[in-house]
Amino acid sequence: MEEQVVQKKGSKRSFVGLVTSDKMDKTIVVSVSTKKLHRLYKKYVTRVKKCKAHDELNDAHVGDRVRIVECKPYSKEKCWRLPCCSFNVNVK
Repeated sequence: MEEQVVQKKGSKRSFVGLVTSDKMDKTIVVSVSTKKLHRLYKKYVTRVKKCKAHDELNDAHVGDRVRIVECKPYSKEKCWRLPCCSFNVNVK
């Protein structure tokens, strides 16, 4: 018999952002901002993406800088989670 080798995918995507809302139970809204160069005007444009993330212990509060990691969908809009010990992450 032949053995099948299962290859694991690469690491999960992760972003660092600012918590903008923590009013929902076990859910936070994180704003992730990126800077992109405009092709025509050669100026940097800031783009903000809002992601809903699962916060099991309700530890994150508005204004915290957190790291979110991609995971399986918890609901229709929530496919990110907050790993433990990821508060006030320093970004270079």
